[in-house]
Amino acid sequence: MGWLIDLETQKVEIYRYDQDVEILQSPATLSGEDVLPGFVLNLEDIW
Repeated sequence: MGWLIDLETQKVEIYRYDQDVEILQSPATLSGEDVLPGFVLNLEDIW
């Protein structure tokens, strides 16, 4: 899994193996899902 965080547009692209890219607009948080269980990245302070 990979995240591409664009500060200018406040969009996050989430890349997962063998899946389509998911695009989020101004999410408050990002979850580490099954790759980093329990990890949460707070984006509220970044935007």
